[in-house]
Amino acid sequence: MRIFTPKSNIMEIKSLINTSYDDLFEAFEQAFADYEVQLNKTELRKMMKRRGCDPKLSFAAFDADRIVSFTCNGIGNFNGTLTAYDTGTGTLKDYRGQGLATKVFEESIPDLKAAGIKEYLLEVLQHNTGAVSLYRNIGFEVTREFYYFRATTGQIKNVVKRTDFHHIKEIDINNHPVIPTFWDFKPSWQNSIESINRSPEDFLNIGFFVEGNLMGYGVFEPASGDVTQLAVDKRYRRRGIGSLLLQKMLEANEGTSVKIINTDTSCDSVTDFLKAKDIEPTGKQFEMIKLL
Repeated sequence: MRIFTPKSNIMEIKSLINTSYDDLFEAFEQAFADYEVQLNKTELRKMMKRRGCDPKLSFAAFDADRIVSFTCNGIGNFNGTLTAYDTGTGTLKDYRGQGLATKVFEESIPDLKAAGIKEYLLEVLQHNTGAVSLYRNIGFEVTREFYYFRATTGQIKNVVKRTDFHHIKEIDINNHPVIPTFWDFKPSWQNSIESINRSPEDFLNIGFFVEGNLMGYGVFEPASGDVTQLAVDKRYRRRGIGSLLLQKMLEANEGTSVKIINTDTSCDSVTDFLKAKDIEPTGKQFEMIKLL
């Protein structure tokens, strides 16, 4: 617990371990009221679970009993390193310009280190130049650049040339150690197998088999339209397997659009595949890491 005085207000920074979900959602809703995409209570809870949010190691600035600035941290292993991940950082409009987000972050570092966390990971929209500059100034370095894609199902051009749907079946991605060999880049935090395993009930996992061998697979979240993972054995590409898997995901979609978040900009194979489906990039993000 830390007490400090920004401008004329006396505030307290503390963990969210004893904060109710309703209070956190209210702060989240107010902090992101001017964002294009809004999350309801159920969607936010699912996002927090998938990204590994740990209330004990998440922190906020309180004005009296009200959350006015917060950072929710996911905790997990990222490429073999115990890592904290910025699941969501926000400040209420009337409290912006006081450096609260930076103060909350700085005050959280001792607790994160004490918990054995070795690095802090986040993603930030590249056009949010203010945030990018802030993160650079407190020691974050860019590790990768990501595209994010979004398209309505009606605009997607997905010509499926093969019809052997009988080769597709649901799978447990944990039972197929060959899967990482299909990747052209390692998935981001929220698309990692560890994140998928936090909420397995939310995902459709399908695989394409040839003579009993997995040759391609997809992981899809029907409720959100999120194509979480999609990859094909390098030896079997350009044979329509990716298109077939995408078609099955589109059929399971519960909404009217799909999104593909955090594809590595250096990975032409994924970018070209999506563009061929008329799924164009809608923006870029930086992945940034600070060693603790």
